[in-house]
Amino acid sequence: MQEAGSCCGKRLSRAKLPPFFAGLPRCLVGIETCASANYRARELSASGHEVRLMPPQYVRPYLKRSKNDASEAEAICEAVGRPTVRFVGVKSP
Repeated sequence: MQEAGSCCGKRLSRAKLPPFFAGLPRCLVGIETCASANYRARELSASGHEVRLMPPQYVRPYLKRSKNDASEAEAICEAVGRPTVRFVGVKSP
């Protein structure tokens, strides 16, 4: 499993995120929970992707270096594939 934004070495703005994922075949998407995570999860689920939300405390053990977007994406990628990580449900609007 690879994180979509980091596997190609390119950065995506918030506005470009939905069209990027709409162009991908169905895949597993891991998101660390935050204020907009449920909105993004609903948006990506509507595009046919499987979305798993994880609390930050379950992602933190997989951080290998200082906290930045790239290292967090790598940690989320690692955590989403682990069988022992618990996920939270997506809230309705």
